[in-house]
Amino acid sequence: MKLSELKPAEGSRKDRFRKGRGHASGNGKTAGKGHKGQKARSGRPRVGFEGGQTPLFVRIPKRGFTNRNSKDIVGVNVELLNRFEDGDVVTIESLQEKGIISNPRDGVKILGHGELTKKLDVKVNAYSKSAVEKIQALGGSAEVI
Repeated sequence: MKLSELKPAEGSRKDRFRKGRGHASGNGKTAGKGHKGQKARSGRPRVGFEGGQTPLFVRIPKRGFTNRNSKDIVGVNVELLNRFEDGDVVTIESLQEKGIISNPRDGVKILGHGELTKKLDVKVNAYSKSAVEKIQALGGSAEVI
C-alpha cells in the first residue's frame, strides 16, 4: 500500500457540488438559477402557490370525509371454501395460500352466499349469521380469532 493509493471508505464521503465557483465549473455566475425573477431569489414560495391567484386545491370543492377508524374487511363467500379438503382448518394464512384472498388488510369475514359441501373448522375475524349456520350444519366450527 502506498500513500497515493489511499481512498476514503465507500459511502463515507459525499461529492458536494459547489455552485457559483466561476465559469469553468459549468455552474458559475447565476449558479443554475437563470437571470433574476422569483425563482432566482432565496425563500421561494410554497408548493402549490400560484402567485396570489386562488390555488387549485382551494378552488376545487371538497366533498365527504375519510373515517380514520373504519376497517377494510375482506369478504369471502362460503362457496369458495369448497376448495379445501374435508376436515381442513381454514385460517387467514391458508386462504392466502389457496389464492382466495391476496391481502387480508384489517381482517376477513366469511359471508353466506353459495353452498358449502365440506366439513371445515374456520378461524377468521368475523362471520355472517347465514355463514355460521352453513358451516355448523355440516358439523364444522366457526371460531372468531
